[in-house]
Amino acid sequence: MRKDIPFKTFSGNIELSVSKDDSVAWKLSMLLEAAGNKTGNIEDVARRYGYSREHFYVIKNAYDKGGAIALMNKSTGPKTDYVRTESVKKQVVRHRFLDPEANSEVITQKMRQSGVKISQRSVERIINEYGLQKKGYIKQIRQRKNQT
Repeated sequence: MRKDIPFKTFSGNIELSVSKDDSVAWKLSMLLEAAGNKTGNIEDVARRYGYSREHFYVIKNAYDKGGAIALMNKSTGPKTDYVRTESVKKQVVRHRFLDPEANSEVITQKMRQSGVKISQRSVERIINEYGLQKKGYIKQIRQRKNQT
């Protein structure tokens, strides 16, 4: 979508302005304008709204299948945390408790040896998420050992 188009105004019995920031209304107004276009030149309509002809048909097909709801922008990226599952998190925490002196590199190596494909950065994130960083965590364990 082109960024230099701030809004589109429709006039008739009433005047209606559609902001490009409202993606559903923006795409729907493009489809309505194309539907009322007598010349049938879809490429010009799509270009006025900042889309290519191909993208126009992607939007039209989405509308045909799911209505205006299908015109909403979808969030990108993974939908689930497929690497750091609950069982993997439990294993990392277990390794950390069994050997508090082990760093993330050693825990990663142990996890990989047990067949879990995980990066060192993911192990570091799990350790940080549960507050098991070395500085304070190892100090607490040593204090507990000295008290007994």
